[in-house]
Amino acid sequence: MCGRFTLYADPDFLLDYYEVENREEVEIYARYNIAPSQQVLTMVQGKTGLRAGYMKWGLVPRWAQEESIGNKMINARSETIQEKVSFRPLVKKRHCIIVANGFYEWKTGPDKIKQPYYIKLKSNEPMAFAGLWERWQNKDHEIISCTLLTTEANSLMRPIHERMPVILPKMKIEQWLKVKEQVESLFSPYPKDEMEAYPVSTIVNTPQNDHEICIQSINENNVY
Repeated sequence: MCGRFTLYADPDFLLDYYEVENREEVEIYARYNIAPSQQVLTMVQGKTGLRAGYMKWGLVPRWAQEESIGNKMINARSETIQEKVSFRPLVKKRHCIIVANGFYEWKTGPDKIKQPYYIKLKSNEPMAFAGLWERWQNKDHEIISCTLLTTEANSLMRPIHERMPVILPKMKIEQWLKVKEQVESLFSPYPKDEMEAYPVSTIVNTPQNDHEICIQSINENNVY
């Protein structure tokens, strides 16, 4: 499960890092509490590099009667995407990455109180979440939406939550976006030694709280 994430890297750095071919068309601004149903920065394979744009987080299948179904499809279990009618048609043709600096997850304590944690790469490099995307239309408008793939938690994440996003190493992004065969090998949990997690304030529980304080540690001695 992944229900919130961030994106605050310098825009020029991001565009260079991913070799974005349509950089003049993309406006990137800092976000510290990105929530489902909001627009998220995604990238697909372009002609000379990656092509960036925004999609609604929460996949709306082509067959859906109402766009609100996307609220239930923010994540897709990587182990079962070939089995689900909503995702199976996209597996061989509509891959994307969802760009982030880190993500939040909530750990339930013995007292049933949920403590949010922020998880990021130790290197502070951006993350590329594996995703699927779809185009939905009715007589009034069109929605381009996406879902974020998840996998089993690594040993860093396991004390916090049993699931985590599928995070693609930079060298594997092309393999995912070009929809090459045997992409299942990309669904392994990201190496724990390259990640860190620490508790943050519960202000992140409210999506309207979208500022840098959301990622500040509340206990520097409790970093995994």
